[in-house]
Amino acid sequence: MSEEQLYSVSSSPHVHSGASIHGIMRDVVIAMVPTFIAAIIFFGLNALILTATCVISCVFFEYLSRRIMKRNNTINDLSAVITGVLLAFNLPPTFPIWMAVVGSFVAIVIAKQLFGGLGYNPFNPALAGRLFLFLSFAFAMSGDWTPWSYINTENIVATTSATPLGMLQESTGSIAFLSNNSNIMNMFLGKVNGCIGEVSALALILGGLYLLWRKVITWHIPVAYIGTVAVFATILYMIDPSTNASPLFHLFSGGLMLGAIFMATDMVTSPTDRSGMLVFGIGCGLLTMIIRKWGAYPEGVSFSIFIMNATTPLINRVCKPRVFGVKGKA
Repeated sequence: MSEEQLYSVSSSPHVHSGASIHGIMRDVVIAMVPTFIAAIIFFGLNALILTATCVISCVFFEYLSRRIMKRNNTINDLSAVITGVLLAFNLPPTFPIWMAVVGSFVAIVIAKQLFGGLGYNPFNPALAGRLFLFLSFAFAMSGDWTPWSYINTENIVATTSATPLGMLQESTGSIAFLSNNSNIMNMFLGKVNGCIGEVSALALILGGLYLLWRKVITWHIPVAYIGTVAVFATILYMIDPSTNASPLFHLFSGGLMLGAIFMATDMVTSPTDRSGMLVFGIGCGLLTMIIRKWGAYPEGVSFSIFIMNATTPLINRVCKPRVFGVKGKA
């Protein structure tokens, strides 16, 4: 071996973990299977059609936009599939198909490809698509699915299309009823109204455990996010349980589990350092509870993650990883 060959050094990285984009995305798809099965169980053919529509639309718009921009085809990395599934998970089961296609266009073309594609988007594409649909078609996003009825302790039947958080905000069900063990168990299993991928906390937790086992995500963002919501809700409940639902209600209602496990942990739009991940998760939790308690909308998960996505560059600058061989932070 010549001296030039001996001292020839290529550009970094010099050590590869063996992980690939396709492999990571495949694990995420596998992790979403329990939630997809639960959606079909509770919402039937509607969930299947809506998910298929979003996935097909996202893959099509990914292919078309990459071709128009004369960039390499990226549909094989499965990122568009994940965007489609997550977008569908954030929609009510009766959501119009054509609106779902519009949301897929916004998610892929505007929120992802116009910024350069995977790895360059500042906001989670599925989240951006969901917020666009929520602000543009608020009535359709409220849904009108009626598979489950809520009967409070005073035997007053609440509007069956309302979600638990909607009932809490509108006071259509007593706080005691919303926080009782039976209702909490229904929310844990998925026997409640809501978006097709957010109702079953059990299915989402199973998917999260798989991602942790496969080391696709770390515990920092989900634990910080869910833990902050639990602490905040506990304080409110201790102050006045007659006007504030129990911590378990807040943990298992709405899109908290879906957001904390699958959307806030997006490695492109979340901090890279573990201390930054904790800050990110805590920020998401605080904003979620502030919106739920005092905001105009009953749910704050989507807005909180979207806002914290915007702060990720700042968090990365403040919470830098330790440089090898240097004491303290970089």
